Amino acid sequence: MEANNKKYNIVKAESRGHAEHGWLDTYHSFSFANYHDPQRVHFGSLRVLNDDKIAGGEGFGKHPHDNMEIVTIPIKGDLRHGDSMGNTTVIKEGDIQVMSAGTGVFHSEVNNNSDKSVELLQIWIIPNKQSVEPRYGQITLDIEKMKNRFLQVLSPNREDDGVWIYQDAWFHMGDLDKNFNGKYLLKKSGNGVYVFLIEGVITVDGHKLNKRDAISVKETNDIEIVAEQPSKVLIIEVPLKLYTK
Repeated sequence: MEANNKKYNIVKAESRGHAEHGWLDTYHSFSFANYHDPQRVHFGSLRVLNDDKIAGGEGFGKHPHDNMEIVTIPIKGDLRHGDSMGNTTVIKEGDIQVMSAGTGVFHSEVNNNSDKSVELLQIWIIPNKQSVEPRYGQITLDIEKMKNRFLQVLSPNREDDGVWIYQDAWFHMGDLDKNFNGKYLLKKSGNGVYVFLIEGVITVDGHKLNKRDAISVKETNDIEIVAEQPSKVLIIEVPLKLYTK
């Protein structure tokens, strides 16, 4: 596809939904809880992207999910996880966790430290297969492999790099030096891509993003990312049409 066929939508960090609960400071890229914007319900199968900061010793008590792929990426600090599948783990910066909620699962997420906050991204992907047996996955990423490249951290394939989910989606992360210039090539025709800037300043096909800004791109086979400052980026490629098996 030619560049002039691409469709862009920029989401400025300050335009996101925001809630301050004392123990939780959270920003919502899509409609969630008391935040509702009919223009921001989902981007294809990307349903939730919450940017959470949890105070020391605090967290989410046990609560249910079903038929959703839930991905947690800690940015700073340590998060203690427990679930009805019997998993009790701590995830920290450099880890990525996934749960296929399927027929139903309960879980809790609590800051593992009492003296400092934990920051994380929680992302929900609408699956392409309903009512699966719940499952859990967690890996530690090789941070060095993110340097000036887009490291695959999630895919639909069990044998691929990263964790896997029930959806034709791919996540990549990059730790980019200033003046880095690279292309991300979409894995599947018809997918869209959502770029979330964790830190720094970048351009995506010439569109400038600052810290915690995002941009969605439709009708494209690739995007060009240029780092104007040292930057950390998350690239989420998802189907734009929803279907289930």
